[in-house]
Amino acid sequence: MRIALTGAASGIGAACATILKDNGAEVIGFDIAEPPKNVDRWIPVDMADPTSISQAASQVEGKFDALLNIAGLPPKEGLTHRILKVNYFGLVAFTEAILGQINSGGAIVNLASRAGSQWQENIDQVKALMALDGWSDQQLGGFIDSQSVDSTRAYHLSKEAVIVWTISQTEQLIARNLRMNSVSPSAVATGILDDFIKAFGDRATQSIARAGRPGTAEEVAALVTFLAHPDSNWLKGNDILIDGGMSSMVLADSLELNRK
Repeated sequence: MRIALTGAASGIGAACATILKDNGAEVIGFDIAEPPKNVDRWIPVDMADPTSISQAASQVEGKFDALLNIAGLPPKEGLTHRILKVNYFGLVAFTEAILGQINSGGAIVNLASRAGSQWQENIDQVKALMALDGWSDQQLGGFIDSQSVDSTRAYHLSKEAVIVWTISQTEQLIARNLRMNSVSPSAVATGILDDFIKAFGDRATQSIARAGRPGTAEEVAALVTFLAHPDSNWLKGNDILIDGGMSSMVLADSLELNRK
């Protein structure tokens, strides 16, 4: 297999690259930072910059069996604009830039988040974001101001948009014999876990405590790489939670299933 992988330099992306290489795949890594020695080629890209995305895509040669969109930013104060650009608009732009180079029967996997699980409740705001020219600082800034979007809400919203976009692409990709799914992890023990705990506060620490531990990058990467493999070819248009049971415990609480 030949795989295009954004966010290859660290965290879940680096874990994906290692699993893929261990299984004989050729991995072309795209990241603003140079990945460790787990990719066959590194192509620098700033996922918040449409020119950088276009330049990176122009350097790509040959076909791919899968695209793994793993690059993303955490909910960090002061990064509101960049979070929306990298996590959603950059993901879409990069996918569209190399879509024609994905082999028939190929897969696209987008990294979303459990933080995007409220997309149905927020669908009007999600659609409003998706309708923007995300590279226009005037449009995006106006949206952020009018909607009172801070860095934490920007993260949630960006991941809601990834899930909605994944769903929206299902039928037209099936017509091209391609498939797309998203993966929604909860707390994962990577270098940016502290950013999530700071942003989400007690809700994050309590969820981790109930699950017993945060997930690992390797556990999430195992699911992502399975979705890239032909063995998963009947999974199309899904958002798949991988959260150690956190969502189910919250749901059980809300339905009062654990009352004695």
